[in-house]
Amino acid sequence: MPGRLLVLSNGHGEDLIALRVIQALKQRRPEIEVAVLPMVGEGAVYRGAEEQGLLRRVGPRRQLPSGGFSNQSLRGLLADLGAGVLGLTLRQWRFVRRWGKAGDPVLAVGDLLPLLLAWSGGGPYGFIGTPKSDYTWAGAPGIAALYHRLKGSEWDPWEWALMAGPRCRLAAMRDRLTARGLRRHGVAAIAPGNPMMDGLDLGTLPLALRDWRRVLLLGGSRMPEAAGNLKRLLESLALVPSGAPLLVLAPTGSRPAPHEWEPLLLDLGYEPIDPPEALAELGAAAAWACGRRLLLIGPGCFSRWACWAELGLASAGTATEQLVGLGIPALSLPGPGPQFKRGFAERQSRLLGGAVAVCRSSAVLAERAELLLGDPGLARQLGAIGTQRMGMAGGSVALSRAIEERLLGSADGATG
Repeated sequence: MPGRLLVLSNGHGEDLIALRVIQALKQRRPEIEVAVLPMVGEGAVYRGAEEQGLLRRVGPRRQLPSGGFSNQSLRGLLADLGAGVLGLTLRQWRFVRRWGKAGDPVLAVGDLLPLLLAWSGGGPYGFIGTPKSDYTWAGAPGIAALYHRLKGSEWDPWEWALMAGPRCRLAAMRDRLTARGLRRHGVAAIAPGNPMMDGLDLGTLPLALRDWRRVLLLGGSRMPEAAGNLKRLLESLALVPSGAPLLVLAPTGSRPAPHEWEPLLLDLGYEPIDPPEALAELGAAAAWACGRRLLLIGPGCFSRWACWAELGLASAGTATEQLVGLGIPALSLPGPGPQFKRGFAERQSRLLGGAVAVCRSSAVLAERAELLLGDPGLARQLGAIGTQRMGMAGGSVALSRAIEERLLGSADGATG
């Protein structure tokens, strides 16, 4: 029975997915030693689990200027090249090769790069393909969609080859449509569930919030892009006609930190206040007010706050998908990037079946926000599409079972 597993993940969202799967796997196989190599950044998502002894971070890693989105712009690519991304990737490849010589399995979470590194290790490997879905091109216009239709899959032939290789024991996709497309090309792809919907609180709305209209604000986690995204979204929100008091819930990760909000909010006319006594138990780190709008900033509060929202204003990746998966529609406003540009936003909208709508201007976003806040039936209809596209919770457990059976082998030592 293999005693070790190396997990490769190449982005913030991929880190989150990998962490959920690892947590579920350790429940099934607590004796397995899990090492993680975050290929983009330092893997801060893993810190808590590392302190609990569930895993350990290994190998060379570095924070890159593009945040892992060098494929979104030439500027991001050049910045990463200047920061030494080629040398970093070479060192990571060498690390995986050393790992593979012992015959221990590798699990890649993400896209082509971690899949390629897992294959290069020389031993058994598995793959959880997170970014690509055939929903993103089905019915879409343009040359790119035509290219995918001709292939019958958003994944490319060289990726099929890696997933269909004899050492690849597991190829798990995010949805059944994508897995079906790959099976037509000889890949034994499965879609046991989407871990992105695990770990989210589905609790009831606190009584203190029932007199407020509630909007969730998601600007992303990569500075300085996140600050620009938040500014555009808040400027758009200011154009929504004021009726009932509006509560703006702004859950964050480690960035932007509460103090990084100050210049942005002061410039937009917000003032810092003490949270109202009725809202003091929500876990906010800071509260700001502007007219009838109250904004609460909550580091680490996404999983708790998301289900309270009626609408999302979002220029983010993974968190937006999770939000609409809870049945809450969202509006997005693309910016200059490097991540959340128009192409990214439109692809996300197609992926989620229109549950997140791309707005071309602040005025359009304000108009649609007013419409959705005033029409709960339409909001529920769009939210239901998001829930269908993202799937129900439980994907982490299902994936951990597949990893155990196919990649690690059963407890008596048989391989999958």
